[in-house]
Amino acid sequence: MNEEYLWNRSGPPDAFVEELERTLAPLRLGAPKRRFPVLRMAAAAAVLSAVALWQIPRPATSWHEGATALAPGEVVRTGSNAIHLEASNVGEVDLGPDSQLRVETGRKLSLDRGTLRAFIWAPARQFVVDTPSAQAVDLGCAYTLQVGPHGDGLLRVEFGWVAFQVGGKESFIPEGAACVTRPKRGPGIPFYEDAPLRPALSQWEEGKRGALAEILREARPRDGLTLWHLLTRVSNEDRERVWQRFRELVPVDVETSAVLRADPRAIDKCWNALNLENTGWWRGWERAWQ
Repeated sequence: MNEEYLWNRSGPPDAFVEELERTLAPLRLGAPKRRFPVLRMAAAAAVLSAVALWQIPRPATSWHEGATALAPGEVVRTGSNAIHLEASNVGEVDLGPDSQLRVETGRKLSLDRGTLRAFIWAPARQFVVDTPSAQAVDLGCAYTLQVGPHGDGLLRVEFGWVAFQVGGKESFIPEGAACVTRPKRGPGIPFYEDAPLRPALSQWEEGKRGALAEILREARPRDGLTLWHLLTRVSNEDRERVWQRFRELVPVDVETSAVLRADPRAIDKCWNALNLENTGWWRGWERAWQ
């Protein structure tokens, strides 16, 4: 844009400035009075608004791609090469090839498709990544998040914790574990990467009959993580089967009747028996974020 013309009319004006002058000419001081159609007035107002917005600098977030600060709402697309993003008060993100990410705020990103690896040093619960089917809430960690072309996703935690949630459905994924998420269904059941029950779990999430029995047969004590999540996802008639196998693998002193009615305090005690993080710690993220 020729800014000098806007100040002192020196030099050639830009085309859209000329059009703006012609549109507003009937309103200038001393111009002959004549009808000025409402539509032309609306068009003039729209042009003026566009010029005003063009001149207002967009606020930047703390995210940078190299020396370039990224603004809220800015979309980052990668081609055949990866892109490195960093925010000094949050962490760093590597966006893989053929990925698309939107910067929402300094504490929130949206991964529309592709692969994102995050290494976060901000306090737990302060950084989130939205996907088409679930939201990943950082609990102090490094993780990889993949989103497919149809919105399905896979989250793998390298260390620390991630909470994967949508609506009232939530999954808690510790170091060495992973979790699938699907559109309209949200996050699935977390599993350890080396778990023998992985194929059966995938079949169960696809609704295959008999898959639950295979999960329970293949479960190891460490897979109490998976069985704990199943306690609140299976039907009432299947909860007893999951509970019986859970307490065979994980020593826990909880009343069966409380677990079978999915009493929150009983379910929390089952989690604490896994010797991962106490429920008072990981449930705190919900209060802090919401």
